[in-house]
Amino acid sequence: MDSVTTARAGFWALCASLFLLAAPSGANGATGRRRGELREVIVTATLRPLTDAELPASVTVLGAHTLRAAGQQQFEDVLPLVPDLNWSGDTSRPRYFQIRGIGELEQYQGAPNPSVGFLIDDIDFSGLGGAATLFDVDRIEVLRGPQATLYGASALAGLIYVKSAAPSETFGGRAELDVGDYGMRAVGAVITGPVAAWDSAFRLAAQHYASDGFYRNAFLGRRNTDNRDETTVRARWRYRPGGGFGLDLSVLHVALNNGYDAWAIDNSRTTQSDRPGEDVQHSTGLSLRGTYRGWRDVALTAISTYADTLVGYGYDGDWGNPVLWAPYTYDYTEFQARHRSTRSLELRLASTRTRGVSWLVGVYAFELREALGDTNLGDYVDPIAGYSSITRSVLTSHYRSRNGALYGQLDGGLGSHARWSIGVRGERHTAQYGDLTTNLGAPATTNAFDPADSLWGGHLSIDYRLDRGGHVYAIASRGYKAGGFNLSQGLAADQRLFGPESLWNYEIGHKLETAGGRLQADTALFYMVRNRPQLKTGAQLVANDPNTFVFYTGNARSGYDYGIENTLRWRATARWTLGASLAWLQTRYQGFVQNGVALPDRPLAHAPDWQAALNAEWRDPRGPYARLDLTGMGGFYYDLPPNPTRSHPYGLMNVKLGWAGARYDVNAWVRNALDRNYTVRGFYFGDEPPDFPNKLYTQLGDPRTWGVHVTMRY
Repeated sequence: MDSVTTARAGFWALCASLFLLAAPSGANGATGRRRGELREVIVTATLRPLTDAELPASVTVLGAHTLRAAGQQQFEDVLPLVPDLNWSGDTSRPRYFQIRGIGELEQYQGAPNPSVGFLIDDIDFSGLGGAATLFDVDRIEVLRGPQATLYGASALAGLIYVKSAAPSETFGGRAELDVGDYGMRAVGAVITGPVAAWDSAFRLAAQHYASDGFYRNAFLGRRNTDNRDETTVRARWRYRPGGGFGLDLSVLHVALNNGYDAWAIDNSRTTQSDRPGEDVQHSTGLSLRGTYRGWRDVALTAISTYADTLVGYGYDGDWGNPVLWAPYTYDYTEFQARHRSTRSLELRLASTRTRGVSWLVGVYAFELREALGDTNLGDYVDPIAGYSSITRSVLTSHYRSRNGALYGQLDGGLGSHARWSIGVRGERHTAQYGDLTTNLGAPATTNAFDPADSLWGGHLSIDYRLDRGGHVYAIASRGYKAGGFNLSQGLAADQRLFGPESLWNYEIGHKLETAGGRLQADTALFYMVRNRPQLKTGAQLVANDPNTFVFYTGNARSGYDYGIENTLRWRATARWTLGASLAWLQTRYQGFVQNGVALPDRPLAHAPDWQAALNAEWRDPRGPYARLDLTGMGGFYYDLPPNPTRSHPYGLMNVKLGWAGARYDVNAWVRNALDRNYTVRGFYFGDEPPDFPNKLYTQLGDPRTWGVHVTMRY
């Protein structure tokens, strides 16, 4: 039996077990939270806050307890707990995500054009996922499927919403310390409390994290060329003067000064580069959310955000050194410096009535500016063949996009058990782009584009509350994504621009709560139809110049994604809590033509056909606790053709043992306890002189790591 057949058999077996476990046991679902019940979860990344059971969509909410118990430093640590969510490597931290197989793999060419929205406290960091450190985060909400009514063109595949911890009305705080192998160390502190004179409360949190990384550079004799140096500062202020008025201010600063030396010629953890790269991201953002509920049956919400990000990303293009490549001279490097800023303003008016039809209307404006400097330097000399080439290429560009949108939503009831919702959004997207490229010995070239698209999306859903606890729902939603352009030299004129795409998502789901509120099980089946999907592929134009690897985005004719997502949470006893998730996914694009040649139809890149997670947590009221996490993922293509390579399925195990008291928490943890090798990105091209045969090169995920964590509360 092959691995795919085995995975599918296991998938259906787990589906059956989830169904049997979740079958009604004769106990009605309770409306209150009694001892031993799982906590009710409110989803906030929606136009109207709803419990996860009431929301007619496939959603995963990772609360503060889960983030502390299963995580360690970054969203990467808990990402495997979310069904149908994957990420692409080629950076020191996850920056690009895929939901249900749809998303970006990198951003070497063109302008920001995300498929997966990524927000932190309402601030848009789409395509800048390195900002997702976990220190003092209260929850992470992942909504799968298009979220066009609220988030528009940036959420074609779904949305990731990170919410930091809120200020407290009582004084308190904590200090944290971590130490571990590979030189890992971290220190952080939080303070929160009221400001009675201003009718407000505040919260401040700061942390610094460092690690030597997991690669050894044999040429330089160093073990820290792939290091991590990360600082997080959060501040929140909540103002409640009364009269139905409130203000919430959030400020974030994340500074990643990480090295990047994660590619080895032999795909090991021993690199040979003489010019190790870097992966730097400095992001500062703020959001101000104001609410007014002083009018009868109407509430006003205003949200304003600003973010500024500096990105420095560079790598050794040949992954080698003069000794390794002798007698050939082969030395290439690339460095990109980005400066991105965003600002947005959103106004919503919503009825607050609880009976009849409720309404909501909103207006949204968003502007993004980005300046890019991309420097490619290279020398190649083949003394045997008598050939040489020199690359001295510098690209400077400026980009600005503006989005304006109007949207509305109606919600109502059908009898005492059913609720319906309909929403629509219209959006105008305009962009302006210009660049200048200079290259030694060649005339300068320029590009200028100003695409504009009128786009629309929305949803129609119905949710039915069952008498014996739980909900069933059905939803049809339409998402969209703006068009864009390619910048790679050597492309034909008709390959410069690509058009917008749209997606219809049809989904049915069952959300069940039973066994006195101690067991929750969710199942969603979806089918997504894509019209003119945007796909990116690549090829190396010059065999002996790895920096001529071209990334190109175009529109295929159509595509589809379908699958099933299951999650289970069970408070088995007062001490034991069990959890499981499983996703099965099938994707395909059709009719993609590259350079006049039709590429074969096949699954999307970074779209594993299955993902699974199992966890068990034991807590004794006297203090000791333990947690075990098992996660697994099926194989996936690294890229579209001409890359034919795939990853291998893998499974990981994380373990945590600790002791908690009222004012302290001490634990020891091991991640990837079995020290499995697994890959997070792969490229297929020629990088070894003199013949430069095509070969698969992969970036490895983190090896086994261990550490000790201490928290002191005050």
